[in-house]
Amino acid sequence: MDASITVAEVPASRGAGWIGESFRMFRAEALVWIGLCTGWVVITVGLMLVPIIGIVASNFLQPVFFASFAVAAHKQRVGEKIHVNDLFTGFRHHVRDLINLGALLLLAQLAILIIMAILGLPTMSGADHELSIEEYAEMLRGKEWILMVGLLLTALIKGALWFAPPLIAFHGMSTAQAMRWSLYAAIANIGAMLVYGIVLFGLVVIGIIPWALGLIVVFPLGAISTYVGYREVFEA
Repeated sequence: MDASITVAEVPASRGAGWIGESFRMFRAEALVWIGLCTGWVVITVGLMLVPIIGIVASNFLQPVFFASFAVAAHKQRVGEKIHVNDLFTGFRHHVRDLINLGALLLLAQLAILIIMAILGLPTMSGADHELSIEEYAEMLRGKEWILMVGLLLTALIKGALWFAPPLIAFHGMSTAQAMRWSLYAAIANIGAMLVYGIVLFGLVVIGIIPWALGLIVVFPLGAISTYVGYREVFEA
């Protein structure tokens, strides 16, 4: 660990505070943040439509985009003008370490899928015909707990590495360094991380109803809060 970097331990209530501060920043530059997140979604979905290669590339690039969001939020906080093309600032510095982080996250997700399959989660690959949603739901009956295990493991990994993109972007850390510091900070602030995750998940659920229009606000809040939480924990 680098002795020049310190991690602040914040109250659990600050998890909700990160969302509140993110909303104030969003409100000040709403159109730009909507443009940034729209560009991110369009690029991500476009890549995912390309079989295999596109899906892999999409996962690799997610930390790069979240580094871009953190840089844009920092620019806004210090009074600089932000623009939609700030979506690509993450590609200018430390891009290899950010892509490596995306690769490791993808491997972790694949490992979770393997664990779920070992636990007995039914798949559609062995079916002699295309299963309907109702048929698959029937196969899943009694095994819903496996989905919950998968969701919990995914949340733990995402949460543990949540600080890694801004650590790479602002401190020039290697992928391994950023992962260690992010894990340490997440454990030290587990209460705030849990509150933050619950509040953000609740906003996503609300944002989906009706017609997912609320996600126009929720996605920028998630993007901005990556920086807000990092700044309070690492730059307090």
